[in-house]
Amino acid sequence: MIGGILTTDSQGTDMSQQANPQRFVSRLTRSTLALVLAGGRGTRLYELTAWRAKPAVFFGGKFRIVDFALSNVINSDIRRVSVLTQYKAHSLVRHINEGWGGFKRVLNEFIEVLPASQRIADDWYKGTADAIYQNLDIIHTHNPEYVLILSGDHIYKMDYGNMLACHAEKNADLTISCIEVPVAEAANNFGVIEVDDDGRVISFEEKPDNPRPLPGRPDTCLASMGNYIFNTGALCEQLILDNENLQSAHDFAHDIIPPFLSGHNVYAYSFRDEVTGKAAYWRDVGTLDAYWEANMELLHITPELNLYDEEWPIITEQRQCPSAKFVHNCDGNRAMTFDSIVSGGCIITGAQLDHALLFSNVRVQQCSNIQWSVILPDVTIGENAHIHKAIIDRGCHIADGTVIGVDHEEDRRRGFRITENGVVLVTPDMLGQPIHSLRHQPNYDSNAPVSS
Repeated sequence: MIGGILTTDSQGTDMSQQANPQRFVSRLTRSTLALVLAGGRGTRLYELTAWRAKPAVFFGGKFRIVDFALSNVINSDIRRVSVLTQYKAHSLVRHINEGWGGFKRVLNEFIEVLPASQRIADDWYKGTADAIYQNLDIIHTHNPEYVLILSGDHIYKMDYGNMLACHAEKNADLTISCIEVPVAEAANNFGVIEVDDDGRVISFEEKPDNPRPLPGRPDTCLASMGNYIFNTGALCEQLILDNENLQSAHDFAHDIIPPFLSGHNVYAYSFRDEVTGKAAYWRDVGTLDAYWEANMELLHITPELNLYDEEWPIITEQRQCPSAKFVHNCDGNRAMTFDSIVSGGCIITGAQLDHALLFSNVRVQQCSNIQWSVILPDVTIGENAHIHKAIIDRGCHIADGTVIGVDHEEDRRRGFRITENGVVLVTPDMLGQPIHSLRHQPNYDSNAPVSS
């Protein structure tokens, strides 16, 4: 038994009677290839993903979104990982190469990047299912028993070993990780799963207008997290059938899972907090409001997402920066900080931070005030600036006296984006500082190079 789960191998043999349960889980993880889907554009993040893929977007002071899926994989002791990229992947690929390159092929462990490279046809990836179909030859080379397919753009901490144990126990062909969410939140946003009393999936609807609630719980439904465990043979067979379907959009949620329910053992794995038994922390940061809110949640005294957990570290590229520095007295102004996160390389000079999350190498000059805002790396903020409830993209230079987030009409006039919940997005392009143009390179007061 593992956490109350009867552990069996793929033939149904009770492994708990034969070996240590942890050895059983380790056999499962060694037999697994993880595929991280990281090619998405993230259109609902608007200009924040104009020059980077959604999984490459910064999060939490020093991380990128993709770090959470990759850290979960490594912490789950799955050491064969392929990251599938497509849209504007330069910064993502560089991040993976520089931050995740310490694995040894001789030990049969790796994190490799699989770009869209027209291996099978003359097309780029046409959907999530097609992305994996176009790499079937590589999957066969690795010869895994199980394929773990992960969305690379969600924030959470999860042990996939437990999910693999459930997959083996049920003798499943496919296991879908899911989480309980309010019906109103799931409508038009998430795939919704209906299960029987044994956890077997009996229906799957992608982003329905009226999600089916859980029995006896009319306000709650099971939403797909976009993570799947397939038996390799069953996955390959279904992908080949899907490729032959000229009407298919080649998307897992739309075109793979619904027909797979017929004739296969498909089960749901409910993602719960191991201590409380309630739905675990999981955030889809696919909108600007959701992204801002998830970052602000980290400023709570005891946030739901513990980034200081030494037993489940979130791994990332370690940028070499000096410690953050606060110059308290500068011309009579004191630097004060309340409920904020400040990363390495930042210098705060006689300014005030209140519920602010600053990434690395941010400079804030005297008499400036930053409230309820996310400031991405390499931003410089001049004197007497006031920033409220904003997301400031990497490399922005905020001039002296600039006010953002106080007068939304003025913000719109200057070309800033205002979300439904009043969050202001500011990018270098909006400020007339197009850092990606070869003809227009602004002169930044920064010690570090600026990139996406």
